[in-house]
Amino acid sequence: MHELSIIRFAFSVAVAVATVYISCVVLMMTTPEEQVTAFFNSLLHGLDVEPIMQWEMAWWEMGIGVIQIFILGWLFGALIASVYNVTAGWGRKAGDGKKA
Repeated sequence: MHELSIIRFAFSVAVAVATVYISCVVLMMTTPEEQVTAFFNSLLHGLDVEPIMQWEMAWWEMGIGVIQIFILGWLFGALIASVYNVTAGWGRKAGDGKKA
Protein backbone atom coordinates (compact mmCIF):
# COMPACT_ATOMS: atom_id res chain seq x y z
CA MET A 1 0.00 0.00 0.00
CA HIS A 2 1.32 3.41 -0.91
CA GLU A 3 1.83 6.16 1.61
CA LEU A 4 0.28 9.53 1.02
CA SER A 5 2.59 12.49 0.58
CA ILE A 6 1.68 14.61 3.59
CA ILE A 7 2.74 17.87 1.93
CA ARG A 8 0.90 17.16 -1.35
CA PHE A 9 -2.28 15.96 0.35
CA ALA A 10 -2.27 18.88 2.79
CA PHE A 11 -1.78 21.35 -0.07
CA SER A 12 -4.65 19.75 -2.01
CA VAL A 13 -7.02 20.05 0.93
CA ALA A 14 -5.90 23.65 1.55
CA VAL A 15 -6.54 24.63 -2.08
CA ALA A 16 -9.94 22.93 -2.01
CA VAL A 17 -11.15 24.70 1.15
CA ALA A 18 -9.74 28.05 0.00
CA THR A 19 -11.62 27.61 -3.30
CA VAL A 20 -14.85 26.94 -1.40
CA TYR A 21 -14.23 30.04 0.74
CA ILE A 22 -13.63 32.22 -2.32
CA SER A 23 -16.75 30.76 -3.98
CA CYS A 24 -18.73 31.68 -0.88
CA VAL A 25 -17.42 35.25 -1.06
CA VAL A 26 -18.36 35.51 -4.73
CA LEU A 27 -21.81 34.07 -4.00
CA MET A 28 -22.42 36.62 -1.26
CA MET A 29 -21.25 39.49 -3.48
CA THR A 30 -23.36 38.57 -6.51
CA THR A 31 -26.59 37.14 -5.09
CA PRO A 32 -29.44 38.90 -3.27
CA GLU A 33 -29.31 38.62 0.53
CA GLU A 34 -32.59 36.69 0.76
CA GLN A 35 -31.37 33.99 -1.61
CA VAL A 36 -28.00 33.68 0.11
CA THR A 37 -29.70 33.37 3.49
CA ALA A 38 -32.10 30.74 2.15
CA PHE A 39 -29.18 28.82 0.61
CA PHE A 40 -27.14 28.71 3.82
CA ASN A 41 -30.22 27.97 5.94
CA SER A 42 -30.92 24.93 3.74
CA LEU A 43 -27.29 23.74 4.07
CA LEU A 44 -27.55 23.95 7.85
CA HIS A 45 -30.86 22.07 8.10
CA GLY A 46 -32.95 25.17 8.73
CA LEU A 47 -30.65 26.91 11.20
CA ASP A 48 -31.27 30.64 10.77
CA VAL A 49 -27.98 32.24 9.72
CA GLU A 50 -29.38 35.69 9.01
CA PRO A 51 -28.44 37.18 12.42
CA ILE A 52 -24.79 36.17 11.97
CA MET A 53 -24.33 37.10 8.32
CA GLN A 54 -21.84 39.91 7.69
CA TRP A 55 -22.76 41.62 4.44
CA GLU A 56 -20.22 44.43 4.52
CA MET A 57 -16.62 43.25 4.68
CA ALA A 58 -13.38 44.96 3.71
CA TRP A 59 -11.30 43.30 0.97
CA TRP A 60 -8.39 42.82 3.37
CA GLU A 61 -10.65 40.91 5.80
CA MET A 62 -11.58 38.55 2.96
CA GLY A 63 -7.90 38.13 2.11
CA ILE A 64 -7.06 37.28 5.71
CA GLY A 65 -9.96 34.82 5.72
CA VAL A 66 -8.60 33.06 2.63
CA ILE A 67 -5.15 32.81 4.22
CA GLN A 68 -6.58 31.51 7.51
CA ILE A 69 -8.78 28.89 5.87
CA PHE A 70 -5.86 27.82 3.66
CA ILE A 71 -3.66 27.29 6.75
CA LEU A 72 -6.41 25.41 8.59
CA GLY A 73 -7.06 23.27 5.49
CA TRP A 74 -3.35 22.50 5.20
CA LEU A 75 -3.14 21.46 8.84
CA PHE A 76 -6.26 19.31 8.54
CA GLY A 77 -4.95 17.68 5.35
CA ALA A 78 -1.59 16.98 7.00
CA LEU A 79 -3.40 15.36 9.93
CA ILE A 80 -5.49 13.15 7.63
CA ALA A 81 -2.45 12.04 5.59
CA SER A 82 -0.42 11.39 8.75
CA VAL A 83 -3.13 9.27 10.33
CA TYR A 84 -3.62 7.41 7.04
CA ASN A 85 0.10 6.67 6.77
CA VAL A 86 0.33 5.48 10.38
CA THR A 87 -2.70 3.22 10.11
CA ALA A 88 -2.13 1.98 6.54
CA GLY A 89 -0.36 -1.19 7.62
CA TRP A 90 -2.66 -2.13 10.48
CA GLY A 91 -4.68 -4.54 8.32
CA ARG A 92 -1.76 -6.77 7.45
CA LYS A 93 -1.37 -10.22 8.95
CA ALA A 94 1.81 -10.77 10.93
CA GLY A 95 4.46 -12.67 9.03
CA ASP A 96 2.69 -13.08 5.68
CA GLY A 97 5.05 -10.66 3.93
CA LYS A 98 2.24 -9.25 1.79
CA LYS A 99 0.99 -5.75 1.78
CA ALA A 100 -2.69 -5.22 2.48
